[in-house]
Amino acid sequence: MELQMSIIDRLKLVSKFVGHKFVQYRLSTGRTTLLDASCGNVKGVERKTIYDAESYYSFEGIPYAKPPLGELRFRAPVPAEPWEGVRDCTFAQSQPLQMDFVRNSVTGSEDCLYINVYAKKLKSPSPLPVIVWIYGGGFQIGGATRDVYGPDYFMKQDVLLVTFNYRLGALGFLSLKQPDLKVPGNAGLKDQVLALRWVRDHIASFNGDPQNVTLMGESAGAACTHILMNTEQTRGLFHRVIMQSGNALTEWAVRPDRHFARRLAQRLGYKGSGSNETEMLQFLQETPGNQFAQLGNTILTQEEKRSYEIIAFGPVVEPFVSDDCVIGRPQLDQLANAWGNDLPLIIGGTSFEGLFSYQTTLQDSQHMLSAFEPLIPRPVRETIDANELAEQLRRLKLAYFEDAERSSMELYECLKLLSVKNFWHGIHRTLLARSIYAPSTPTYIYRFDMDSPHFNHYRILKCGPQVRGVCHADDLSYMFYTVLSKKLDKSTAEYRTIDRLIGMWSSFASTGNPNCKLIEPCHWDAVRPGGSELCLNIAEELKFMPLPESKEFVVWDSFYTRETLY
Repeated sequence: MELQMSIIDRLKLVSKFVGHKFVQYRLSTGRTTLLDASCGNVKGVERKTIYDAESYYSFEGIPYAKPPLGELRFRAPVPAEPWEGVRDCTFAQSQPLQMDFVRNSVTGSEDCLYINVYAKKLKSPSPLPVIVWIYGGGFQIGGATRDVYGPDYFMKQDVLLVTFNYRLGALGFLSLKQPDLKVPGNAGLKDQVLALRWVRDHIASFNGDPQNVTLMGESAGAACTHILMNTEQTRGLFHRVIMQSGNALTEWAVRPDRHFARRLAQRLGYKGSGSNETEMLQFLQETPGNQFAQLGNTILTQEEKRSYEIIAFGPVVEPFVSDDCVIGRPQLDQLANAWGNDLPLIIGGTSFEGLFSYQTTLQDSQHMLSAFEPLIPRPVRETIDANELAEQLRRLKLAYFEDAERSSMELYECLKLLSVKNFWHGIHRTLLARSIYAPSTPTYIYRFDMDSPHFNHYRILKCGPQVRGVCHADDLSYMFYTVLSKKLDKSTAEYRTIDRLIGMWSSFASTGNPNCKLIEPCHWDAVRPGGSELCLNIAEELKFMPLPESKEFVVWDSFYTRETLY
């Protein structure tokens, strides 16, 4: 595949490759459902799952906050006001304002704070366990849409699935230091807090159990999930956690201050003083929202991108503490006393996370394949001298290449290193913290290793059909029915993987234990504090085994002191 092939051409290629037209077919009975919910009267619709045409109930586009417009731009969300009459919730509202990477154009709306509820049943002897999903997308793209996160697979189980929008990019994460401006950052995280409070207050109306809520996220959504485990703003709002391919200890999850607000304003045409935040905020609040989406991560310098700083606007340690502060201190400082230490956890990733960087590495291959220094974690790199850095680089090269003088890497050598740097070592650090601060709370590790030639949609989209391996986000194809999905024969390994994954996640949401009949005779044990990292390897066959990446963690651990590791 040509390197410069457009994203839309890649999508068409994926669609052709997986064997169906780039059109999504949705089954609906057309029967609407009126519900007198505690948030207000809503009209939903009965839908059918893609497999077996099982019924479920869909309520989309329920407002959980006021539109974050005008004076509310960049600020913490305000709960939605009640409405009169019946609200039509038979269709989803706009995604958050963002750059559409498929069409290379701005899409979505600033008026985006809506929540979707999908219930297998509206009446049952006991309320259904609730799964709340936080989407990924690097804090820059994404949205709670059935085109990407269709609930069909989960609706084979007796569960209730909640998805919701939160603000992205500068609109969700711009941070200013001046307390009276009330823009400390993390508005997108505060959207998530408010959505969880909505679930607590209103999900019982949809036959959900507010005392049995599992919070689940992938990539940036998993990092958000971990952050929400560590903040007092969410205490008691959820009861179990699933973190997929992300956490708060990865270096991309909570970014340092690089004066991005000032950079953004100047790129948008602001001519005033960068130190006058009052004037700068007024300028930014008067700027059309689509201009924020157009710029996005383009304000990053080439040097920053080459140092694997890929996110301009994301979670920050807030510069002052307010009533709605989510991150008041660095994540490391919160782990020991986090209320989330009491919550059962599933954590893991894919077997070749680093394929996420396939295109960006090729686009700058001459530099990226010979640049070893940025592989050392940024928080470490910024606190050591040149001699210590040289020693760490020597250890890294000896561990991976048995050659301390190695001057360059092959593409897949680099991508394998990035699997650990950007994803798996953060997972490992989280496991170390759990072993110390939550030794009696169940923690389960998984490794998603289902290498389908046609159903791992993200890898095909990101790398092309000629590349194999299980890429970052490939597990999503087996969790949600999407615009790229096709109906599988039930005898296939891909369908069995869907069945098993949904079965385990639903069992965990119901009981706190992921073991279920669908994975028998395999048994998945929780980690033993102080023991080896044993994982459930999810491939065509399930296997409970030592985590293959564990042997690589020794050298990465050596870059940190005990106080900075976990």
